[in-house]
Amino acid sequence: MSFLFKSSNGGTTEKTMPLEEQQEKINELRKVLGDHSSPAIQDFLSDASLARFLRARNWNVQKASKMMKAAVKWRLAFKPENICWDDISEEAETGKIYRADYKDKHGRTVLVLRPGLENTTSATGQIKYLVYSLEKAIMNLTEDQEKMVWLTDFQSWTLGSTPLKVTRETVNVLQDCYPERLGLAILYNPPRIFESFWKIVKPFLDQETRKKVKFVYSNDKESQKIMAEVFDMEELDSAFGGKNPATFEYNSYAERMQEDDKKMGSLHSSTNSLLESAEKEANGADSDASSEASFYSGTDSPKHEDGEHSIAKKSG
Repeated sequence: MSFLFKSSNGGTTEKTMPLEEQQEKINELRKVLGDHSSPAIQDFLSDASLARFLRARNWNVQKASKMMKAAVKWRLAFKPENICWDDISEEAETGKIYRADYKDKHGRTVLVLRPGLENTTSATGQIKYLVYSLEKAIMNLTEDQEKMVWLTDFQSWTLGSTPLKVTRETVNVLQDCYPERLGLAILYNPPRIFESFWKIVKPFLDQETRKKVKFVYSNDKESQKIMAEVFDMEELDSAFGGKNPATFEYNSYAERMQEDDKKMGSLHSSTNSLLESAEKEANGADSDASSEASFYSGTDSPKHEDGEHSIAKKSG
């Protein structure tokens, strides 16, 4: 199976290498990773997922393997696929993060963030809600799209609204566990005081992520062009300069998310059944422990020099 990757603006990007070579890298990474006993992790280790981690590490198999193994350990501990609405409903009450009911012009899911509406003090709960929102945004992507847009509204935001610890963890989760998922991040009308906060946060971001961050101001016609280029202004919220007067409504959003929970539960149940049946047929019931040990140890995996077959990554 070959991939034609998408750029952050929704179009096809110039290939960094022939598709056949991309697939060879994916196959090579899969051999390095080996098998894993968890059905949820087997589902996560799709070719598309491996390709995203490879792109995030310039197609360097060793570096991508290290990154992906760390992400797998995080997923096993955090269990993002098991988070449901009831677990995070309190976090969602103010609409500080929600998935818009429209996509951008390129079919990317839009996550609206309003950090000035923070309503809890638990860093764990805040990150859990972020991860829940990411998982649901990904689930609602179209088959030909794998990136999302973050649209941040700074109304009511102060320096105390976003603790540095939560900000750093947010960046780490996005870059380390969901690489190549962010297509664009728009910071809309950030106050002047945000400049000092941005100077602290910016070093946490890798170069490619920084390129995807755009500052947009309602009184700046030039930056407003970004909104018109990316969104259908009839659908875009009026808070971001669009013509849609709709606002966040908790009860209706709760219904949407509970429907998403049901869909995700069905998807995982179906996938788990297929994977478990295939694994039993192929390996027998006693292979789980050894396959998981192989995944983490990599003792049976081929070795690759750090720069072997490395291709310079293009922006986007």
